[in-house]
Amino acid sequence: MIQINDNLLKEVGLGDLPQEERAALLNHIYETLELRVGMRLAEQMNESQFDEFEQFFQSKDDKGAYNWLQTNFPNYKDVVQEEFDKLKKEVAGDSAKILSASTDQPSN
Repeated sequence: MIQINDNLLKEVGLGDLPQEERAALLNHIYETLELRVGMRLAEQMNESQFDEFEQFFQSKDDKGAYNWLQTNFPNYKDVVQEEFDKLKKEVAGDSAKILSASTDQPSN
């Protein structure tokens, strides 16, 4: 199960970020994951499917969108997991840069 929380930040070496920065980074990770998954799925959709799915998005019907994805893209969870794993590796690879840019870190 994917969890975007402080445990994720600890896992990728960012558990020492200040609380405010952790919250901002977690939000950024969530939004990036959502965008990447959406782009991958959109590439697989025909125009009619895209229009249907967009209606759920525009009406902010998360439950309807989830049900639609489960019906039309049964591999949806696999796509989410793949993109999450990629994103986690990217963040872990940049953790030293992120920590050095942290506002609570003294500059050298």
